Amino acid sequence: MDPVEVVIDHCIRRGLAFAGLGVGLVMLSLSFDLPLALRSGAGLVAAVAGAMLVGAWQAPRRDMRHSEAWALLDTWKPEVLRGRRPDVEARLRRTLRRRLMWHAERVGLLAVGLWGLLAMVVAGQLAR
Repeated sequence: MDPVEVVIDHCIRRGLAFAGLGVGLVMLSLSFDLPLALRSGAGLVAAVAGAMLVGAWQAPRRDMRHSEAWALLDTWKPEVLRGRRPDVEARLRRTLRRRLMWHAERVGLLAVGLWGLLAMVVAGQLAR
């Protein structure tokens, strides 16, 4: 696999893990009221997806030399950066945009799933 894509995916998934931890803890703290927990979780997950879309929109103009991905690439595969820094920076930007869009799509589907689950829970409560 391309080392640039591996590094970008690693950075994105680490950020998503922290965001997921935060959303999960908020939902856990609101677990006394299931509809409230699902609604807040769906809203927070949608906000994460929106932040990822904004990041993807800004990726082509980002200076990748001061990013976590650049530092990881320099640590893990320094031979990729030797002599081709402008080319690698452009590849990092393109890959970051593409992978952020891919991950944002999956996170958005999770938000839709949480809203669907919320609708089912509320419908079940109304039917009683």
